[in-house]
Amino acid sequence: MTRVAEAIAYGAATVVNAISTGKGAALGVDLWTKARVELNGREGRISASIIGEPDESTCLMVTTARKILQRYGAHKTFGAYVETRSNIPIARGMKSSSVAANAVALAMTAALKKRVQDERVLEDSVKSAIEARVTITGAFDDASASYYGGLVVTDNKRRKILKKQRIREEYRVLFHVPSERSYTARVDLTKFRKLVHVSTLAHRLALTGHFWEALIINGLAHSIALGWEPNIAIEAMNAGAIASGLSGKGPATVAIVRRHKLSDVRSALSQFEGDIIEAKVNNRKAKVFATHI
Repeated sequence: MTRVAEAIAYGAATVVNAISTGKGAALGVDLWTKARVELNGREGRISASIIGEPDESTCLMVTTARKILQRYGAHKTFGAYVETRSNIPIARGMKSSSVAANAVALAMTAALKKRVQDERVLEDSVKSAIEARVTITGAFDDASASYYGGLVVTDNKRRKILKKQRIREEYRVLFHVPSERSYTARVDLTKFRKLVHVSTLAHRLALTGHFWEALIINGLAHSIALGWEPNIAIEAMNAGAIASGLSGKGPATVAIVRRHKLSDVRSALSQFEGDIIEAKVNNRKAKVFATHI
C-alpha cells in the first residue's frame, strides 16, 4: 500500500556565518519548502525531483530519504519518490539546502509512521547535508532556524543551540538576490579563514542579544572577503534598514526592516541588478501538514 506524507519547513537568513569558526546564528523567515514523500515497494530505491528546477541536483533529497529509511531498517521494505517545491532561490545563500533537508526528513519520518522527534529529525537533516556535500559545517544554525523558527545562536560543531529567541514579527525581511549562483562545493575556504576574528566577535554579540549588530559586522565582512558588493547592504541601511549584510556565502543580501521603511529600503535595493524578495520573520516550527497512509 502506498504511503504519502507532506511537510513544510521555513526559510532562514544568516546572522553569523559559521564556516570560519564552527559557530553561527540565523533568523527564521517565512519563505518555505514543501516536501512530498511517496513510499513504494521498490526496496531501497529512491527517486527525486525539484519542481521548477529540473537541472538542479537531487542528491540531498535522495541522501536524506535514504538515511531515514536505513535508520528505521525500512530500506528492506520500502523505496520512495520524493519531490520538493519552494519559493526559496537555490544557491544564493538563502538556506535552500537546509530547508529542503528539514522538509524531506519530516515527511519521510511521517510516511514511515514514526513519531516525530525534533532533535532526531534535525540530526538526520544536518548529517544528510554534510554527506551530500551541500554544507561545510553542517549548517546546524541554518537548519535550526528553519526547523524551530525565531533567532538561534549555535555551536555547529557540538550541534547545540546556545540561545533561542522569538523575534518580533513587526520586522520585515528583504532579500536582494542576484542572478549568480554560489554552490558550497566550490567555496574557497581560505577566504573564510581570514574572518575568524570578525566571526568570533559577531558570534559574541549575538550571544549577548545584539543580533542586528552581529548581522551587520558579519555581513559586511563576508561581502568584502568573498568579493560580493557590500554597497547593497550599506545603501539598505542608509535607507532605513536596521541591519543588512550578506546572507550565507552569498550572493544574496538580507536587510531587516521596520514596516514603515519598507518602501524606502526596497527602492535602495532596486538600484542594484537582481530580484527583491520580501518575507516576514518566522517563529513557527516546521511541520507535517498531510498524510495519506
